[in-house]
Amino acid sequence: MKLLHRHFIFFICFVLTQSTFAQSLTIRLTDTSNSPVIGATLRLIERADSTKRLFNVTDTSGLAKFNIKYEKQYRLEATSIGFKPLQKNLSPTPNATVFTFVMEVDKRTLNEVVVTAPKPLMIQEDDKTVVDPEPIAATSTNGMEIMEKIPGLFVDQDGNIYLNSTTPATILINGREQKMSTADIASMLKNLPPNSISKIEILRTPSAKFDASGSGGMVNVILKKGVKIGITGSVNVGMNQGRYGNQFVSGTLNNNVGNRTTYLTLNYNRRNTYDQVQTDRPFSADSLLSQRSFTTTPSQTYYSGFGFGFTPSKKWEINFDDRISYNSYESFADNHNQISRISEPIIVTENTNTLRNNTQTFGFNQDISAKYKLDTIGSELTADVTYGFSKYDGTQLFSTAYLKPAKAAIGGDGTIGNRRHSFSARTDLKFQLPQKLVVEAGLKTAIQRFTNESEYFSVNGSLRKPDTFRTRTFEYDENISAAYVQASKTIDAFVIKVGTRLESTVMNGQQRVPSDTSFQLRRVDLFPYVFLSRRVAKIAGYEMRGYLVYRRSITRPVYEYLNPFPRYLDQYLYETGNPTLRPQFTQNIEANISVQDRPIFAIGRNYTSDIFTNVVYQDVKNPSLAYRTYDNLGKNQETYFRLMGAIPPGGKYFFVVGTQYNHNKYDGLYEGRPLTFQRGSWSIFTFHQLKIDPRSTLSLNGYLRMKGQLQFYELSNFGALNINVNRRFLDRKLTVTLSANDVFFTSNNQFTLKQGSVSASGIRQSDTRRFGCTVVYNFGIRKKEEKTNMMNFESLEKSVN
Repeated sequence: MKLLHRHFIFFICFVLTQSTFAQSLTIRLTDTSNSPVIGATLRLIERADSTKRLFNVTDTSGLAKFNIKYEKQYRLEATSIGFKPLQKNLSPTPNATVFTFVMEVDKRTLNEVVVTAPKPLMIQEDDKTVVDPEPIAATSTNGMEIMEKIPGLFVDQDGNIYLNSTTPATILINGREQKMSTADIASMLKNLPPNSISKIEILRTPSAKFDASGSGGMVNVILKKGVKIGITGSVNVGMNQGRYGNQFVSGTLNNNVGNRTTYLTLNYNRRNTYDQVQTDRPFSADSLLSQRSFTTTPSQTYYSGFGFGFTPSKKWEINFDDRISYNSYESFADNHNQISRISEPIIVTENTNTLRNNTQTFGFNQDISAKYKLDTIGSELTADVTYGFSKYDGTQLFSTAYLKPAKAAIGGDGTIGNRRHSFSARTDLKFQLPQKLVVEAGLKTAIQRFTNESEYFSVNGSLRKPDTFRTRTFEYDENISAAYVQASKTIDAFVIKVGTRLESTVMNGQQRVPSDTSFQLRRVDLFPYVFLSRRVAKIAGYEMRGYLVYRRSITRPVYEYLNPFPRYLDQYLYETGNPTLRPQFTQNIEANISVQDRPIFAIGRNYTSDIFTNVVYQDVKNPSLAYRTYDNLGKNQETYFRLMGAIPPGGKYFFVVGTQYNHNKYDGLYEGRPLTFQRGSWSIFTFHQLKIDPRSTLSLNGYLRMKGQLQFYELSNFGALNINVNRRFLDRKLTVTLSANDVFFTSNNQFTLKQGSVSASGIRQSDTRRFGCTVVYNFGIRKKEEKTNMMNFESLEKSVN
């Protein structure tokens, strides 16, 4: 801790002693009706030296900002689909820092417009990284595959997504936390068609405006809405093949007429995969349990999204959005078990266990949002209300056949029914004040009700009777309310943002069957946030900035972690929730340096108290039986650093490579005994792109994880290499992509677990090596952007007629 503080003191002194100053220039673009021109490409060229150019894209308020030097002459060039190009000469001064220009509508027919511009895969916007998923979507069959291919994100085999920490990130959909287990969120992302995602926001250190949950950062998936230029759409057909195959077909249609926009998305996805695990677990001095499991999960998914929006006046914008999904999937698991003596190769017990699940899920979400523009420089009031409903209906059959010693088979069956209602409402107020001061404040409340009814029976020969061990009825209610305020101020070369968030948590759980038990949680917590940025230097025309960030966050257990209902895995292992589980709190301190708003180096530390994680305990009454649950284990101190470098884009080839190191130190109790556990792990990722010709592109991305960690599981080295080639036809409207994922089949890993009385080792692999083809046909007009940044992952050069 003292060493880290010395680093921060040195960094602050270094930043404060620099003499460079950044001046701000704001450009606002409107149409003839004074509505903002969104997504326009801007180039700012220094007239005395035309090699010095700055690039930006207007936001939803039609605004774009540049860091410049006053008293110099500049030429502004602006382009946007449907508008005539704009060129203006500027002479910014300290008293003239905001310029407004009107872009004229291009009277030509849209079919005559041809635009060609490189579009970055990743750009930095304030405190978040924004990913354009379009070039990745062309080689993906669902939303989870897009996540797996984003450079710098790591997705494990259970669907956890990691950013800068070994704590998983919180997943948001349209800015809303989903309050689901990792398995449910992974299933939801796999159900999303790849072309339904508009952008992905990566927030490693979210400000006070965002929910305090998620010490591992946040990943916000923004779904597409109507495109505000004429009629546009696309048709996608794709497949990939590993041991099993995935196929999908989807279509989108967007329409804009006057002040109204509508959109429709339809998708069908059929997929199958396998998961193979081999585990060896000693459970006594001379007994070894060896398990070999193989699981397949075929499924079919139907997804639809519909919405419309309208602008009743220049200041108002209102949107309605609906999403409906239906998923039917099965799970076939075969598990071969042997219990042998360690001292001599003698098999004492041998049996096979089969597990069959048949599940149907349905989900519905309704969003209503509104925005009111208070002025023309970005001040606005926004509000939205969301209602969601999901249900889960499944049946489960399990049986055990005893081979040695031979005896009659036993088994059982059960039905599981879950219902979840969620409601959230929030409002945000943003004021752009004089002297470069921005003030934000907001309120939010989120309510959730979850019910579970599970009824099980055991079967022994012809005798079938209720299984009281697995039968459960459980209800859970949650209400989280929050208020926040934060302000940011630009002072010469400094940007300071300070805020705080107050959150009230109310949880009530009630287990009615087999016994009447309950738990309650009521607490109010404060979450401060401090952000400091300063321009440090300029290297080869690129701005270097230094940042300091402090944030406090909370990770609350979801209802699956609390529900005491035991879920059958096999005759030697089950999983259950822990109603006494407490939330964990994390304090994060990070210092980083960025070039052109792209982080190149960062060092930070996470301090976590009451840490809870997935643990495996051995049954005290039956040593051959173990169970998985979640428990608070004590505290954790995690130190990390990141380093990234690149060859700037612009030519036919460029690449980006990065690395991250994480070191964790746990100190607490495990099974009532002292726990001390330390481990460091390295991650390396890279992205390459080669433009073979104007219509063909080759891209390669991959990662390598050395000495990985998953909770208390120690993992061997593993990684993956993905290769994609695409070619455009029919005036660039048709794109055909060939893909190869995990070419060398290296994403499988070995694991070991040595904690408390449980010791296990094994290997796990999945159906990750896949070869596929995707065909995308686009019609209508699609807006293009251009922005030069040495750390941008440049996407394919895209053109339309």
